[in-house]
Amino acid sequence: MRKILLITFLALAATAQSQEAKTLSLKDAITYALENKADAKKAKLKVENSAYQIQEVRSRALPQIAATGSLNYNPILQTSVIDGSSFGQPGTSIQATFGQKWTSTAGLSLTQNLFDQSVFTGLKAAKTTREFYQINEQLTTEQVIERVANNYYGVYVQRQNLTVLDSTYNNTNKVKNIIKGQYDNGLAKKIDLDRIVVKLSNINTQRQQVINAVQLQENALKFYMGMPIETAIVIPQAAFEVTPQEFAEAPNTANRTEYLLMKKQEQLLEYQKKSVLAGYYPTLSLSAGYNFIGQGPQFPWGAKPSQGVYWSDYSAIGLNLNVPIFSGFRTHSKVKQADIELRSIKEDLVDTKLALDLAFANAKTQIDNSIITIKNQKSNVKLAQEVLNNTKNNYIQGLTSLTDLLDAENANTEAQNNYTAAVLDYKLAEIQLIKSKGELTTLINN
Repeated sequence: MRKILLITFLALAATAQSQEAKTLSLKDAITYALENKADAKKAKLKVENSAYQIQEVRSRALPQIAATGSLNYNPILQTSVIDGSSFGQPGTSIQATFGQKWTSTAGLSLTQNLFDQSVFTGLKAAKTTREFYQINEQLTTEQVIERVANNYYGVYVQRQNLTVLDSTYNNTNKVKNIIKGQYDNGLAKKIDLDRIVVKLSNINTQRQQVINAVQLQENALKFYMGMPIETAIVIPQAAFEVTPQEFAEAPNTANRTEYLLMKKQEQLLEYQKKSVLAGYYPTLSLSAGYNFIGQGPQFPWGAKPSQGVYWSDYSAIGLNLNVPIFSGFRTHSKVKQADIELRSIKEDLVDTKLALDLAFANAKTQIDNSIITIKNQKSNVKLAQEVLNNTKNNYIQGLTSLTDLLDAENANTEAQNNYTAAVLDYKLAEIQLIKSKGELTTLINN
């Protein structure tokens, strides 16, 4: 049994080691998300469903054909009282029983709308609904791209923070070994050794916290991609080069997907109002039917006239006209409600345009500020590293205190983290700038 367990464990371990981490560029991450994320799939399904909605509305303009049938048993037949003068008995009343115990009918009916304004309006609205869902699919695509890109860069920052801590830990550990050697030779105080050990412990604690943050950020990225959480991923360093953006004039808001979607929604509300106004129009339809009826004192199916059961056919063709005259102001009220909805969405369009213009202006400002910050922090990182190297050499030669060395290490770590944060701010602002220009889908082609 122990051998079996050992073999199983080794096999599982070998399988785990054989699963290599998946290298993801931003383009790979976005492409994967658009193919696997539920939001993207559901948006496509809505576009597909809109085709059936059009067919549903179109069906109202096509002939409606139905087959009907019935079988009735009348245990007590209705009695009617008629004037006896019709039967040569004036001044009397005669009770007459009409109908048969069994009645069965079977037939076909046809109805065709000849004029119904709501049907014509519905067809136009259904086609517009399909266009609405197509634009909504585009908006969903952009939202998926934005979320994936933001979290993709978030993973990078957390991993950079971890790299900085690893480097700091290694450098501090080297200093600890130097101090320990000096302490063993009576050239350093025990308090210095204790302080550096505490420093290493604190760095290790921070490192565990960042490792946890990396895992959480990776899980968030996989969720927005629709990727299994257990999949290991690697993000290449080359994906985070900072390239200054060229600013053109403010983008045309009318071309933004969010704005186009609201304009299409406005169009749908206009059709909704027209559909309500159709309640003032008359409707005209054609109806036709052809039926068989069987009647008799016994079960009619399969029975013959000799058994008292008779079958006959009948047919009718007619025109049906409905002219609305007064509906208690119901139609009038519905028209007014549709007017208010139209006025409301027009206000939303104005507000949306302002919001989109604001997003572009803010992204542009953030890009400018981030580039300046990145340049400053890059110089600061270089300077902090030089200070750390000089301080370390001075400490080894006994020309400076351990406090100065620890302060230099802290300053170096802080400078590197600030640079990483500045890069993240830039990349997030870059996404918002691309979004404000309506060009998020270009990230798939990069």
